[in-house]
This record gives sequence, C-alpha cells and structure tokens, in this order.
Amino acid sequence: MNKVLLAYRIKRLRKAKSFTQLKMERLTGIKRKTYSKLENNRQTPTIEQLRKIALALDASIDYLIGLTDENKPYSKTNKEN
Repeated sequence: MNKVLLAYRIKRLRKAKSFTQLKMERLTGIKRKTYSKLENNRQTPTIEQLRKIALALDASIDYLIGLTDENKPYSKTNKEN
C-alpha cells in the first residue's frame, strides 16, 4: 500500500465533495483526530477504516490504496446465490 498516495487521495476526495473532517467523522465513525492523522500520513488505517472511508467517499479501496486509477467503487451485487 502506498501510504503517501492513500493520504493524498482521501484528502483530495474529501475536499472535492466539500466534506469537512467533522463530516467524515459523522459518516465513518472515525474520530476527527484519527482521520486527520490518516490524511497526513501519520497513521496507517485499518481495513475497517478503509472500508468506511471508501463508502463515505464513494470510491473503491483499490483506488484509495493505489492499485488502480479508476475512482469508481465496484457495483453492489448480491453474490449469495
């Protein structure tokens, strides 16, 4: 995982949606102080934090961590069949 790219992308996506860090706290349940550390590359997010951030920002985890440059999340399909 490219932590510098991750920090850059979550900050850029948050600002593009005009979300504050406080709004991200409300959407994700991640404390603002912790979220700030994630955006400034001072803390590595857990998988659960990544999932919550990706959902709030409408992006895929693959995009956030730099595995793809495609910003869209995967389609939500029921795979229980």
